Amino acid sequence: MSTTAFKKSIAWQKGYILVLEIYKSTDSFPIKERYGLTSQIRRSASSVVFNIAEGLLRNTLKELTRFFIISRGSCGELETQLMLAKDLGYITTEVSDKLIGQTVEIIRILNSSIKTLQAK
Repeated sequence: MSTTAFKKSIAWQKGYILVLEIYKSTDSFPIKERYGLTSQIRRSASSVVFNIAEGLLRNTLKELTRFFIISRGSCGELETQLMLAKDLGYITTEVSDKLIGQTVEIIRILNSSIKTLQAK
C-alpha cells in the first residue's frame, strides 16, 4: 500500500472529519479543562484516526486488525467523554448527538472490518 493509500479508507475519512469537528467543538471548553477533558477528548478522537492510518500501513492482517481494535476502543472512550462534556454543559445536546453519531458510525465500520479480517 502506498504511504497515502489509507486516505481512501472510509473509516479514515470519517475519522478525520470527526477529529476536525472535535477540535472546533472543544475550542469553547473552559480554560480549566485545557489539560483535562479538552485534551482527553482531542487525544481520543486523534487516536481513532491515527490508529486506522497506522494499521492500514502495517504489513500483516494481524497488525491491521489489532490497530482497528485499538481505534474502536478509542471510539468508546470518545463517546463517554462526549457524554460527560454534554452533562457538564460544555457542549449542547445537538452537538453531542452529532459527534456521538459520527463516532458510532465509525465503530460500525470498524466492527465490520474487524469481523472480515478475523474471518481470513
